[in-house]
Amino acid sequence: MKAMQQLNSPTTVHLIIHCADKVGIIAAITQFLHQLGANIIDLDQHVSHEDTATFFMRVAFTVDSDAKMATFAKDFEKDVAQAFQMSWQHHMATNKKRMAIFVSKPDHALLEILWRWQQDELAIEIPLIISNHTDAQKNCEYFGVPFHHIPVNDKPQAEQKALELLQDIDGIILARYMQIISPNFIAHFPGKMINIHHSFLPAFSGASPYQQAFDKGVKLIGATAHFVTEELDEGPIIAQDVVMVNHRHSANDLKQLGKNIERNVLAKAVSLFAEDRIILNNNKTIVFE
Repeated sequence: MKAMQQLNSPTTVHLIIHCADKVGIIAAITQFLHQLGANIIDLDQHVSHEDTATFFMRVAFTVDSDAKMATFAKDFEKDVAQAFQMSWQHHMATNKKRMAIFVSKPDHALLEILWRWQQDELAIEIPLIISNHTDAQKNCEYFGVPFHHIPVNDKPQAEQKALELLQDIDGIILARYMQIISPNFIAHFPGKMINIHHSFLPAFSGASPYQQAFDKGVKLIGATAHFVTEELDEGPIIAQDVVMVNHRHSANDLKQLGKNIERNVLAKAVSLFAEDRIILNNNKTIVFE
């Protein structure tokens, strides 16, 4: 008896679009995917009316063979994108994003990312970790990730060494990397560097935010994950969370509670980035959760 022919596993594709809002965009996209023989498994769209109406969309679809994607980019540009003057990109979900991690001495955010990555909770690859200290080296080696110690005695030199290591990288996770990144370095990774700030921005930016919060007698504290821009702690916000506190909490209590929020918020932001769920809109983000 002949063995049954093995079918190809469906290929999942993420299609990300933004353009001026016009009638017929969704119909054109879905009709194109129908003719391709694709199966839409997730579709989110939003129209922003801040200045002029702007259309944003994320579509996840499957196709039953890689061959159907061979001319996808050319055909979609010709048949759909040109008519609506779209900015668009598509990613194969099987091609996990290669995310480098930068860390200094605090390692709680780093360990959360490594643990979730090890448990396949984050659809990323971690080819390397860079630090200006050696404190995290043993933990990185335990998880089997190459560790590179680059002291920041001379910032331009240190950043050049880092750039030489960051080949074929899709993004960078700043897991409490306590250095200000230069505009030159940021320019290499626009919209691809995710930072975790230990404060519910824009409140209590700068140094010692938990002490600032304690001194003000706040009733909640939080953490913010955002893209890195030249303006310190002013980049587009990706994710935030808060926890309630009261007069019984010391400044150190606030700091410990804050670490838990930082871990979860950073992991959420990385997951959203890995799954192509974030679209930049000037200094804001459209996040399709």
